[in-house]
Amino acid sequence: MTPSRRAVLAALAGSALAGCAGPKSDTSGGHSAAPAPSSPAASATGTPSGAAAPAFTRAEIVARYGRAVPHTWGFEAPGVVHKLPTTKRVIALTFDACGGPGGSGYDQALIDFLRKREVPATLFINSRWIDANPAVFRRLAAEPLFEIANHGTRHRPLSVNGRSAYGIPGTRSAAEVFDEIAGNRAKLTRLLGAPPRFFRSGTAYCDDVAARIVTDLGERFANFSVNGDGGATFTPEQVRTTVAAAQGGSIVICHMNHPKGGTARGIAAAVPHLLATGHSFVRLSDAVH
Repeated sequence: MTPSRRAVLAALAGSALAGCAGPKSDTSGGHSAAPAPSSPAASATGTPSGAAAPAFTRAEIVARYGRAVPHTWGFEAPGVVHKLPTTKRVIALTFDACGGPGGSGYDQALIDFLRKREVPATLFINSRWIDANPAVFRRLAAEPLFEIANHGTRHRPLSVNGRSAYGIPGTRSAAEVFDEIAGNRAKLTRLLGAPPRFFRSGTAYCDDVAARIVTDLGERFANFSVNGDGGATFTPEQVRTTVAAAQGGSIVICHMNHPKGGTARGIAAAVPHLLATGHSFVRLSDAVH
């Protein structure tokens, strides 16, 4: 691991990447461990009815991984994408929308800025956020500027043995990992007409067994190399400073569910600087194949 990578992870550990947990006084957005709304009825395969079936059924995932013991826990695991495979001055901006109590806000100023400057981005959207913002979701999904990715069904850290992160309980088994991925995957497939290519868990934490399950279900686990808004806790100036320092190949994580936070103003200040210094922006699918 490079010194710069260690610095990023150390800084991240000190901030609340639960970010979708955000400032407790801000009820307009935030991560939450509250149960999700009831999901569509599941078929015998464990797939919500009317949705495209995943590569493996719930029973098959349990048979494969039900007794597997994880060896890692954190932001890195085999197959997890942290950077773009390029040495060019290309950056991927990614924004989480976490949903749930206190987490279903919509940062319209942020999205409007991206539209105005024609800056592409990948939006990791949780099932509960879609339920709270159906009209906004439909518009975002219809815009080629944005790529929609899977941010889980209940916004849980992805674990096969119940590990938690930032006080948010993780999934407790291979079966619950399947549900966390496949529930929202089915919803997104139904709404988008095609399955999402990328997944990011609640809090971005996973273990190595859970990461393999993501791959088996046909998605790539996409994490980050730059924590752009400190889990939606940074001031506009902190966001500007952090994002403006991103190097080519960076994947930046921020949040789009905290309209009262500093993300929109910080991004609006950082992007012109990056463009002026020869950087460009891509969706994850434009660079990760």
